[in-house]
Amino acid sequence: MIARAVIWHDVENGSYAADLALWRELAATVAGPILDLGAGTGRVARDLGAAGHSVHALDSDPELLASLRERAPGISTFAADARTFAVDERYELILAPMQLVQILGGAPERRAMLTRVHSHLSPGGRFAAALTDPYEALAEDDRSPPYPDVIERAGWVFSSQPVWVREEGSRVVVERRRQAVAPDGTLEEEIAPFALDLVTPGEFEREARASGLVPVARHTIPETHDHIGSVVVECRR
Repeated sequence: MIARAVIWHDVENGSYAADLALWRELAATVAGPILDLGAGTGRVARDLGAAGHSVHALDSDPELLASLRERAPGISTFAADARTFAVDERYELILAPMQLVQILGGAPERRAMLTRVHSHLSPGGRFAAALTDPYEALAEDDRSPPYPDVIERAGWVFSSQPVWVREEGSRVVVERRRQAVAPDGTLEEEIAPFALDLVTPGEFEREARASGLVPVARHTIPETHDHIGSVVVECRR
């Protein structure tokens, strides 16, 4: 049976494609390897690898990386934390998709990550990070909740749906209802919280400058029916 961490990562992240065109556009401007931070099972890394790019994937969860290697053996993987990683490589492009920078645990943790990014960029290299406004996850009164994300694995059916959003100080917590239906119809259910730090693009750009990076552009990724939109902040060393 596939590890549950892999399954839930695939359910909740695997189908998202609204940002892929931007990562492809940025990747097309570099010749060397690209570093994908928080790569998970390789949603972005595998897409760029399939387009012919050399991609290195970094994630703190070895199970997710093991799944990535099975699906795309040509991608190099590093099991490490984005706030403390150290690899023997310098990159022209480092990516942080899917609001990675908002799940690190606050400004000090983001600064730690930015320091590591700066040290791993080649001169003139770029860093692009996605940010979202968690308040957009609050459904309007006349707006139906998003459909659940669903996949099937080995006769099991897994679904995940955001059902509640609440504020907790400087972050917003999104609660998802996860359901797993076994081949015999047995139902397993849990509520899984997911916290996002509240940080605006302007705040993140100031943090980037303090770490030696120069903001050069913002890119907008529009919302879809199932996912809120985001802003990608692009910086240069």
